[in-house]
Amino acid sequence: MALVQVATNTVTSAVASVTLTGIDSDDVYMVTGVGVGVETNIREVNMRITKSGTAQSDSEYDYAYKGLISNAGFTNVSSTNQTFIRWDSDLGTGTSEFSNFIIYLYNFNSSSEYSFGTVEEVSVNHSPNSIGKAGGFIHTVASASDGVNFQGESSSNLLSGTFTLYRCV
Repeated sequence: MALVQVATNTVTSAVASVTLTGIDSDDVYMVTGVGVGVETNIREVNMRITKSGTAQSDSEYDYAYKGLISNAGFTNVSSTNQTFIRWDSDLGTGTSEFSNFIIYLYNFNSSSEYSFGTVEEVSVNHSPNSIGKAGGFIHTVASASDGVNFQGESSSNLLSGTFTLYRCV
């Protein structure tokens, strides 16, 4: 498998969100986030799918994952009919509190299938504890999607990170 970079955005100061678009084929796409941090203590990074470049805030997101936390063992997180996709990282404002992730995107270009994906994430939270997660999500709307949007939880700005969208060929 080879990767072709489609879009990238490096955050070096506070921004409300990051949007990566450019999905225009039936290929599998991959999104990476490296060194993603938030401005407010104990906040999550949330993701939405974009259609025509606009983040979708409907209540059509379902997600589930298994978490491995250095001080607590396993955790299971799942939710249905949400307005975003989240992974429970509880990031903070310290310099070592960050998230790194890889997301594979499927069916995004299809107008007759649901867009879905798999998520692998590792982070250091505010405690600080090391956390690893694996899971997936689905947007239960059968229409073409062209990208993804990332935001901090509860209006917390994104403070750092490099977000990149690739096409897998």
